[in-house]
Amino acid sequence: MKLIVGLGNPGFKYVATRHNIGFRVIDNFAAKKQIKIEKEEQEALTGSFHFKGEKVILAKPQTYMNNSGRSVGKLADWYNIALKDIIIIYDDLDLKTGQLKIKPSGGHGGHNGVKSIFNHLGTTDISRVRVGIGRPPEYMTVTDYVLGKFDNEEEDKAARAVKEAVEAIEDILLQGIEQSMNNYN
Repeated sequence: MKLIVGLGNPGFKYVATRHNIGFRVIDNFAAKKQIKIEKEEQEALTGSFHFKGEKVILAKPQTYMNNSGRSVGKLADWYNIALKDIIIIYDDLDLKTGQLKIKPSGGHGGHNGVKSIFNHLGTTDISRVRVGIGRPPEYMTVTDYVLGKFDNEEEDKAARAVKEAVEAIEDILLQGIEQSMNNYN
């Protein structure tokens, strides 16, 4: 069984923000596969499908970003999912807007949602798809930036990155994280 988690904040006011790009990837993946993300469980909205005889759960934690680990930990425990079978998708300030990076492990890079997941799961060995959102301008705080919306030029790059992230998730399911890193990084 696999658990694919997009990080973001619940609520209409956060829908199109940079910080919610993980939710956006999950929504686009679900739409492509015709999966509804509407089941409420373990403080998340989930949907599932079967791929190569294995159940795959898509999740959008509803705990707000900084407490994402609470929901991810509950889902992993409830479904008895091995840590190696969890993939998280999230926004990354250290990558240019639209850039994608797949990694099998590593640090949280200051991302509070990822830090929460590491704390709840007790490991940093969690596969991830990082979607670049770029750095804020000097006059803007990080919080205001990540909770802000993409401008038109950034939105084009973000939309392409979301599409590429959906393809990367499919690739990870087909070939595994190591091969996908070679294909996308």
